[in-house]
Amino acid sequence: MLVFAATATTAAVWSSGADTPRFEQWTWVGDLGLMMSLRLDGFAVLMVMLIAVLGLAVLAYSVSYFEPDDTYRRFVALFTAFAGAMTGLVLSADLFSMFVFWELTSLCSFLLIGLNDTSSVARASALRALLVTGAGGLCLLGGVGLFQVVAGTSSFAELASAPPSGTAVDVALVLVLVGAFTKSAQFPFHFWLPGAMAAPTPVSAYLHSATMVKAGIVLMARMAPVFGDHGWWRWPVVLAGGITMLLGGACALRQTDAKLLLAHSTVSQLGLLTMLVGIGVPGATYAGVAHLTAHAVFKAGLFLGVGAVDHATGTRDLRRLSGVGRQLPVVAVMTTLAAASMAGLIPLFGFATKEKGLVALLDADIGAAGVLALAFVVVGSVLSAAYSARLVIGLFATKPGRAVTEVRHRPDGLLMAPVVASAVVSLVAGLAAATVGGWLLGPAQSLDPVSTGKLALWPGVNTALVISFTVVIVGALIGRAVPLEALPRQQRLSGEAAYQWLYDGLLDGSRRVTAVSQSGSLLVYLVVVSGIVAVALLAAVLADPGAGLDQLVLADSLAQAVVVVLAIGCALAVVYTRYRFMSALLLGGVGFGCSVIFALYGAPDLALTQVLVETLTIVVFLLALRRMPRHFDPAPSWAPRALRLAIAGAVGVGVALFMVMVGDARQAPSSGEVYADLSVPEAGGRNIVNVILVDFRGFDTMGEITVLAVAALGVVNLVRRAHQANRRRIVDDGGGS
Repeated sequence: MLVFAATATTAAVWSSGADTPRFEQWTWVGDLGLMMSLRLDGFAVLMVMLIAVLGLAVLAYSVSYFEPDDTYRRFVALFTAFAGAMTGLVLSADLFSMFVFWELTSLCSFLLIGLNDTSSVARASALRALLVTGAGGLCLLGGVGLFQVVAGTSSFAELASAPPSGTAVDVALVLVLVGAFTKSAQFPFHFWLPGAMAAPTPVSAYLHSATMVKAGIVLMARMAPVFGDHGWWRWPVVLAGGITMLLGGACALRQTDAKLLLAHSTVSQLGLLTMLVGIGVPGATYAGVAHLTAHAVFKAGLFLGVGAVDHATGTRDLRRLSGVGRQLPVVAVMTTLAAASMAGLIPLFGFATKEKGLVALLDADIGAAGVLALAFVVVGSVLSAAYSARLVIGLFATKPGRAVTEVRHRPDGLLMAPVVASAVVSLVAGLAAATVGGWLLGPAQSLDPVSTGKLALWPGVNTALVISFTVVIVGALIGRAVPLEALPRQQRLSGEAAYQWLYDGLLDGSRRVTAVSQSGSLLVYLVVVSGIVAVALLAAVLADPGAGLDQLVLADSLAQAVVVVLAIGCALAVVYTRYRFMSALLLGGVGFGCSVIFALYGAPDLALTQVLVETLTIVVFLLALRRMPRHFDPAPSWAPRALRLAIAGAVGVGVALFMVMVGDARQAPSSGEVYADLSVPEAGGRNIVNVILVDFRGFDTMGEITVLAVAALGVVNLVRRAHQANRRRIVDDGGGS
């Protein structure tokens, strides 16, 4: 399926030309203006190809990696859904459509990271990834909403044609960047990605190469050409990307687990990509697109190569592995080529793309931000070469004084093929850098039409070349000098520790709040709910005092006034009575008073319904009160009668005044007039009440009849049960005498 998708996409764009984007749009929620919009341009084609081809390679690898059981079947289903969600994300033509697929990728990655649901580590890592990226998704949604309000659109093309400005746009850009940083593991949200290594190796390879972490890069690549010069965009991108590159490289250099080393190296490489695609310079955009492609290729090969070694030896601990290179020469050579591409060693593809990134930053005329970004890239590239050397030495070198690691079984063709393909593509793309660079110019120009540049295997002796060679030499020496036995030091302050502190604090705080707010006391619930309602209603009344009161009619007749006074008296008596039985009867009196009011207003059907419901309610009350104490329990000391009367009075007065104001605030025509106008021509009736009950509200009338019937049956059954119980009591008493 992935191959078919890639082939169809390539054919479609090849036939139409990469300079002619294709758009598709579907209405989702028309009343809210929500559309699903897709755009097929050069950059989208590149990303779809990476997702599809690398997905195919990982799926082929997984056939030998997994046992053919339920776990493998779940993996295939989730993997396919993950690839589909990521494809939709890179094809999105606006922020809203991207947000939908953004959340789908978070959900799919959560399920894939926690594929081994019996492992507490996998479950915790999956939850951490979901919470961090989910929080970023909420920020992205806020940015989408602000752009929609301020600019009237969230389309990338429309934002580029007329970039909005203002305080709201500043806030929207910050929210969008937070969403991108969380997804692509940028400082200070970088800590979740290494923990995702609890996932199986095929998941890690796909997650780190072509999907999930590249989502934030894709978002920044779409937005940077429009807002790159904005003050709230460039500096956060440079600082977050640079710090992430250095932190990831330093952490990778201390790892003894090969997979964790690669995870931290991904964090470092993502920092580099963030600076290149997010800085908003045309040459850097082109270099970012090129290095994104190179990183996807060599990182997939590195993860799958480490997985092959782990599968063959049963370990990926760099301290325990020794002499593996001689026993698995093909894996060693291919993985070394991929690592050399990551280090930026000539003639690999990674050398050409990093070289282009250095040239772009050297030529960038953006002041201090460009100088700082260049410094970050140089130092980070030294660390990149260092951890690449550490990885190769740790995996394949023969360590003095260490026994040769036993290779239990050699990897088969399906485990080897993706590793070989990744290394070969990295080498061939490097040797044909000029040709491949020409292919990548179209995707870069679909992001920024003024993008220019080319890749070269040998660019000539210049400043960037000198920096590249110096970086590789210094980094290799550092990687060789750092002992493999050096364990990573425990950090007192880290992103993961801060996350765990915040997570535990939220859980503890929620338990405390729940213990107070959900005390189990009905009186507490009533006081809280009634108090909030009273405050809200009285605030609305005070905002427009006197509205509607000038037209208020207290009563239409003396009978209404008498009934209302009696109902109020029953309600007040409920407050003062101490007997449960009496309070039930008084409540029933209030309900019967309402039914009389309905009858006086000419609504006998409502009056009858109210009478039946009140009768049934009183019967149920009385049956329940038979097994309860006669008197109410005394009220707690914190809720004296005066407080309860004040809250009840505030709610009652607030509701009454609010209803009067609502009735006076009507602006639209009454629905009764609409019914009256339609009753004769549409329904053919002359009695508007009958027409409403039968034609316009037929189902509602049927529901009311059903309620009356059920109430009547309930009353009959309750009375019958009461008679039967009374007969048994008489018989028992007679028998006893």
